[in-house]
Amino acid sequence: MARKAGLFDLRLVIAMLFAVYGVVLLVVGLGFTDETDLSKADGLNINLWTGIGMLVLALLFGAWATLRPVLVPDDADGAGPGDGGATAAGAGGQRRG
Repeated sequence: MARKAGLFDLRLVIAMLFAVYGVVLLVVGLGFTDETDLSKADGLNINLWTGIGMLVLALLFGAWATLRPVLVPDDADGAGPGDGGATAAGAGGQRRG
């Protein structure tokens, strides 16, 4: 039985980072932008629009991770990494008995 990767999914980490930076830029764009900043950017509030874009991207990454989760297989069969699932008896050795 496989289980979801959960918080260890890299897409969720990326979504959280984009969301944090997006909120910061959104707050700066809404509350701390003055006319000199707008005149430098030809009247465009770059912090506001970049923050909105980052929040949209965070939502897309979060939806992607939620709708298509990474499934991690359980290690219930006893096969260790690198042995290809072969046991000691089946790996060319003969049983004596």
